[in-house]
Amino acid sequence: MSAVRRIGVVVRRSAVDNPWIDHVWSPAAVLAEEPQTAPWTKLSSAQGEELFYAGPGVLELHVSETGNYRDNLIDGDPQLWIAMKEAEGGTEIELVAVTADPTEGEALFEAGLPIVGKAPMPPEIAGWIAAFVDENHVERVFLKRQRDKSGPDPRKNPGARRNAPRGTDSGDAP
Repeated sequence: MSAVRRIGVVVRRSAVDNPWIDHVWSPAAVLAEEPQTAPWTKLSSAQGEELFYAGPGVLELHVSETGNYRDNLIDGDPQLWIAMKEAEGGTEIELVAVTADPTEGEALFEAGLPIVGKAPMPPEIAGWIAAFVDENHVERVFLKRQRDKSGPDPRKNPGARRNAPRGTDSGDAP
């Protein structure tokens, strides 16, 4: 089971003093609902920073991730992770993913996406996620797997075979 919500994403374009690039993009805010505003509407401009409504994003919740959502909410400052990449020409960006799962946010960053950042989670979205977690979370007990003790451990004795009779090893000729 999953739940889906369409949201709005606001991004910041900041001028930088760098010989190779003239600006950087970063997430600025998430809107609890998708507005009627057209994508790439400039919202404000001041001192080398411009805010744009980048467009709608989709926030999808999965039952298997409720523990991660809960941890994000309990943290006290819940965040949403937003992954983006520059479109052709670098004047706009494309939204790739929006997630409330901190581990997925980290995975997006490690996957090599050029722009991954966090934005504060609006209270309406936090309430929606909390309700989803309350309804669907099942605490999973961690069970440590026990090693099979039926024979020699090949990790400790690389020449040993598990099913070989005691006192022989796999290096012996038949």
